[in-house]
Amino acid sequence: MLKTSTPVPPRHGVARVLSKAGLASRSQAAAWVREGRVSVSGRVVRDPEYPVRAGIDEVCVDGKAVTAEARVYLALNKPRGLVTSVSDEKGRDTVYRCFEAAGLPWIAPVGRLDQASEGLLLFTNDPAWAAHITDPATGPDKTYRVQVQGVPGDDALAAMVAGGDDGGEWLSAKAVTLLKSGGKTAWLEITLDEGRNRQIRRLTKAAGFPVLRLVRVAIGPLALGGLAKGAWRPLTPDEVLALSRR
Repeated sequence: MLKTSTPVPPRHGVARVLSKAGLASRSQAAAWVREGRVSVSGRVVRDPEYPVRAGIDEVCVDGKAVTAEARVYLALNKPRGLVTSVSDEKGRDTVYRCFEAAGLPWIAPVGRLDQASEGLLLFTNDPAWAAHITDPATGPDKTYRVQVQGVPGDDALAAMVAGGDDGGEWLSAKAVTLLKSGGKTAWLEITLDEGRNRQIRRLTKAAGFPVLRLVRVAIGPLALGGLAKGAWRPLTPDEVLALSRR
């Protein structure tokens, strides 16, 4: 009879293993390793790429064995003026202010909203899910309500969808709709199927209509709804699954 062997788990760098367990970002985990806080099978390692086999090698941080954190998926209504970062070198308030005293495990933002933008922002300690959401090939569309200076006509709206070159990057929107207009300003609904740095602000400015206010109101099927500014809530299992589909 042929003997079958048990598959050997693949090796991964220890910093990646810590991140995948939901304990920290890859960069933070690497810092722990370099500081000598991480051991593998009783031996302190200082190389973030030190190979580890999950389920075979025991990984400890500060002498405590690593176990995978329960997965957390959150929606925040980000207020204007907060930086989407764990810390800020300029001392500005960050989005983590909204989670103070909540007793949450390590979480990271899924994508970004710049300091002047507001609205729906996701957080998780599940790196694979976050990567799926932020990948243009697999992630859901993002929908924004945008107040601009001036009132774009049909040609300007079409030009934003057609797109153009901005500093060597091709910027375009999946859809742009005029919602309402006053004498000097207008509200647009803009849908993106990719995320580039300050994409909407650059796109509307190039068309001659600079942004006055920008609010993300939906990510795929998940709407901001009535979530209060600065408030957060856990996603339901159905919402987590729906955001994973494409």
